[in-house]
Amino acid sequence: MNKILRIDTKRKEFSYSDPDDRHAILGGRALTSRIVMDEVPPTCHPLSADNKLVIAPGLLSGTTAANSGRLSVGSKSPLTGGIKESNAGGLVSQKLARMGIQAIIIEDKPQEEDYSLIHITKDGVAFLPADDLVGMTNSEVINTLWKRFGEKVGVACIGPAGEQRLTGASIQLADPKGNPGRAAGRGGLGAVMGSKKIKAMVIDDAGCERVKPANKEAFSEVAKKWAKLLTSHPVSGEGLPAFGTAILVNVVNEAGAMPTKNFRTGRFDRAEKISGEMMAELIEKRGGIIKEGCHPGCVIKCSQAYHDKNGDYLTSGFEYETVWAFGAHCLIDDLDAIAEMDRLCDDIGLDTIDAGVAIGMAMEGGLIEWGDKAGAIDLLNKVRTGDPVGKIIGNGAAFTGQALGVDRIPVVKKQALPAYDPRAVKGVGVTYATTPMGADHTAGYGVCQNILKVGGDVDALKKEGNIDVSKNLQVATAVLDAAGLCIFVAFPVLDSEEGFGMIVDMINARYGINLTADDVLAIGINTLETEKAFNRAAGFTKHDDRLPAMFKENLEPHNVTWDFSDDELDSTLSFG
Repeated sequence: MNKILRIDTKRKEFSYSDPDDRHAILGGRALTSRIVMDEVPPTCHPLSADNKLVIAPGLLSGTTAANSGRLSVGSKSPLTGGIKESNAGGLVSQKLARMGIQAIIIEDKPQEEDYSLIHITKDGVAFLPADDLVGMTNSEVINTLWKRFGEKVGVACIGPAGEQRLTGASIQLADPKGNPGRAAGRGGLGAVMGSKKIKAMVIDDAGCERVKPANKEAFSEVAKKWAKLLTSHPVSGEGLPAFGTAILVNVVNEAGAMPTKNFRTGRFDRAEKISGEMMAELIEKRGGIIKEGCHPGCVIKCSQAYHDKNGDYLTSGFEYETVWAFGAHCLIDDLDAIAEMDRLCDDIGLDTIDAGVAIGMAMEGGLIEWGDKAGAIDLLNKVRTGDPVGKIIGNGAAFTGQALGVDRIPVVKKQALPAYDPRAVKGVGVTYATTPMGADHTAGYGVCQNILKVGGDVDALKKEGNIDVSKNLQVATAVLDAAGLCIFVAFPVLDSEEGFGMIVDMINARYGINLTADDVLAIGINTLETEKAFNRAAGFTKHDDRLPAMFKENLEPHNVTWDFSDDELDSTLSFG
């Protein structure tokens, strides 16, 4: 990768430039956060012309390295008001890398209301009218664009939520089968894309050669070992392919950490009805697909195609967090109804976590009853139509809770907590509180050591050791995001003495350089320091690195509470 593509949405112009020294060996999240820090005024309005949307493949994207096709999208978040990186699978990351594009920087803001379709090829960028796409769901957009440009192009698009600039809006990416099941979901970045009046982007790498590592022989040798490492681990090689991420439903529920009825208890008494095991059973019975990759080159294959009772495709990329958000959190035990809500979010362009927690806020506030699956589906449909109630839901959990006078709102930096109660998984609770991203389990997945006992065994119910668990995993995750690697490679890497070294070796062979393990870890540390510096400049203080007061309540079945002091949480401010 050797060029930065800059797209000016006001003048409808584009230009290429060589990366400067600050960007030379950066990719993915490390690069998006660096550019946002350098070029976006921290105090700007996220929907203003001053904000930018940055899209970057990882350092290893486009190569034969297994699970290296993840994409980073960065900006100032309309949801949190701070810096944001949202991570997704799909086709775009691999294609950008093969086109030699290290990052796309989308800037300024058109004065007219007309939307554009951005078509990127090896020959340049075309700004095409998108009037016929406006109002379409993401499924309709991808289907239309694959018919127009061919079924091998990468597509990134926004649905009606992004057009309305709602703070829960996602950017959806076509998966390898043309479904909108891959999302840069968190932080409302679909609203930023909507503010730039871009309905969709088509990435067409026709005529581009595969990425050629500087040291092809060395790269090939370590890439083979890497793939074997991923497929031989019991989590990444067996559990995730068999049951998807929803394998965690029964596991987390048994651990007493499944947030139920808006984090009132840690167990859902009907969890087996929405479990990964039940999902796999229904998929097999109805002729769906139990395992498939979210991007080319994936060997873990934790995605799937879930069919309805009639055997027709309903949704894909049906994740644990989505099952929880619309399921246990809302007291809904119907997997088909939850799958329908997942599909609606993909089509409308909504983050399923914030949307699901927002539905819980609607139940908490008395708008609909707890467990009302038909009412929940109706509320999501209102988001598409622009109904005022739909706009409330589409702006996420914090906004919905405030609008309905709710005082139990599980958010940090206005972003909804995901599917692990921080009182019973304290390592991930520290991450929720202290990551610059807002509540985000993927930023430092303490579930590894707390529940799965991968990479160590740290008691999930006690404070001891969990500050370090979170800090170390936040650094490691930033490295994986920079490399374009799926977060689930962390399971075998944490359990292997050679795993991290393989990542270092692949980066070195790819670029013909000689980084040490400490050099690569420094990429993660510098990324986190950059993100925290942006947030400070945007007005965040250490007091924003806290959980809501509701988590001082005792949580059954373990009778635990959130008991970290402010000083303990403040110790995460430095990663050096």
